[in-house]
Amino acid sequence: MCGIVGYAGTQNPVDFLLRGLRMLEYRGYDSAGIAVQDDAKNLRIIKAAGRIDALAQLVRNYQPQGQPKGYTGIGHTRWATHGLPTAENAHPHTSYDGAVAVVHNGVIENYQSIRTTLKQKGIEFKTQTDTESIAHLIAYYLQEDKSVRTADELHRIVRLALTQLQGTYGLAVLFRDFPGIVIGAKLGSPLIFGCGSGENFLTSDASTLAGYTDKIITLADHEIIEMTADDYTLHHRDEGIVNRSIEVLDIDAAQTDKGGFAHYMLKEIFEQPEAIRNAMRGRLDYDSATAKFGGLNITAQQLLAVRRILMTACGTSWHASLVGEYQIEMLARIPVEVEYASELRYRNPPLDQDTLLFAVTQSGETADTVAALREMKRRGYTAMSICNVIGSSIAREADGGIYLHAGPEISVASTKTFTSQCTVMALLALYLGRLRHLNFENGRRIIAELERLPGLIEAALQTNDAVKKIAQKYAACESFLFLARQFNFPAALEGALKLKEISYIHAEGYAAGEMKHGPIALIDKNTPSIFIAPKSYVLDKTISNMQEIKARGGPVVALTTEGDKETPELADDVIALPEAADFLQPIIYNIPLQLLAYHVAVERGCDVDRPRNLAKSVTVE
Repeated sequence: MCGIVGYAGTQNPVDFLLRGLRMLEYRGYDSAGIAVQDDAKNLRIIKAAGRIDALAQLVRNYQPQGQPKGYTGIGHTRWATHGLPTAENAHPHTSYDGAVAVVHNGVIENYQSIRTTLKQKGIEFKTQTDTESIAHLIAYYLQEDKSVRTADELHRIVRLALTQLQGTYGLAVLFRDFPGIVIGAKLGSPLIFGCGSGENFLTSDASTLAGYTDKIITLADHEIIEMTADDYTLHHRDEGIVNRSIEVLDIDAAQTDKGGFAHYMLKEIFEQPEAIRNAMRGRLDYDSATAKFGGLNITAQQLLAVRRILMTACGTSWHASLVGEYQIEMLARIPVEVEYASELRYRNPPLDQDTLLFAVTQSGETADTVAALREMKRRGYTAMSICNVIGSSIAREADGGIYLHAGPEISVASTKTFTSQCTVMALLALYLGRLRHLNFENGRRIIAELERLPGLIEAALQTNDAVKKIAQKYAACESFLFLARQFNFPAALEGALKLKEISYIHAEGYAAGEMKHGPIALIDKNTPSIFIAPKSYVLDKTISNMQEIKARGGPVVALTTEGDKETPELADDVIALPEAADFLQPIIYNIPLQLLAYHVAVERGCDVDRPRNLAKSVTVE
């Protein structure tokens, strides 16, 4: 879950490294550091605990030579896995002889045995990290082989060291005695090469390359890349030199700034109408009253043979998958199960051969979800993906899939990814339904509802000021309940997750009918209950649950349908939203819940975009 950047070129790398690390701070912000190979063939290492600003200040004050100058460098922002978030444990880590500097994303599972072996050879360790063992291991093999003179030979040494590692890694390696060379390697953690003009780049997220280059190669597992300012060579561990086509990066610099908003999260909340338009663009087939997808790589006949769908995901993507379960079961009449990827990878569930898997993820690099997909493929099941990042591990390894096209999402708390995933699920439900029992007229009706969706989201965003006042009213509370029924139950779970993620308030999401089976014990005057209560066939039941809360003195905030006269009479605060089809309500009603979490976090002085202990792309187990 750490961020990596690397540079080889004709400019001082410091500006690119610091800018890239700022953009990668969502991947880890416990500590950060850079290494620059200067003109005198020294590795200048600067590290700091805390945020990138602390590192930038150290860089500005670097002594005795001033800001390090050179043409090659690597950088890292850390989310701690081994050792406390201190400057000592921050990356880059250097070898015992100062000849090698390494930055690393992932976990080396056998690092203790490597440490033991190297200590027996007289090598001392200075940190608690697993990464330090990589730097020492490379340096040890480099020192043992006195014949190494060229980059090709360096590649051989790095490959030899990698054969000793068990676990996952995205690596960038810098060498004191070999100017102008950066080597990168990947296994299980993302690494992307950016091909520039007179300069080349490494990164764990392509968005850092916006404004520098639009030509990229996404490394696959077991690939190693050697890069200089004007050249690169890509190797596979087992297959030798790899010739890979360069992809075009479809991100511009404007997509990765705040665009005048106070935080990335707020910007991304307000980007949702366009994100949903992008998710639907070219996928609605009005003539056939269905949806269409270009990347599923599965025929209609094969889909007709599917008798069960298994969705696997983590966090927000798991909640979106629950929405998809409701949508697909209603529109397509196919049984759907939703499993946490972290559980599925270790389970042995009894599944029929006509089961279809969907792995759902924002980044396409979530370690648990990747592992679950691989396990299900190993067992012979067809595995699809729903993700946002083109060329990601899951996108490459799945048999087919659907991209969200939501654009970069930089805030740690996912917002537009959730609503885009739910939209894609609705399209998928329509497509599968039309293959089965859903008639032409109903297909047209569903398309009409989907076409209204961006406008309904825009209307939901107009509640921002009203939500902000409610947030100010309840920001001092330390516990919230989020309650809903049917399609909106997953939205309640997601609303609770957003609030706890960024404001550090205890929050629980429940099916409203289950509230009386335990959670009602929590109700008091300081525990607000957020009810998602739109016009639906279960509204009367939801109102009954609301009355139970009011009878016990609990504050009630109700998200209702415009024109509803009964529900507002019970609520202390009301947010009215436009009427929508029930299978789309979780998308619309999640907007004010996102805004509520945002404004409560701001009111409490929290770091909205970089909440404590969290990282966006969870690439470790």
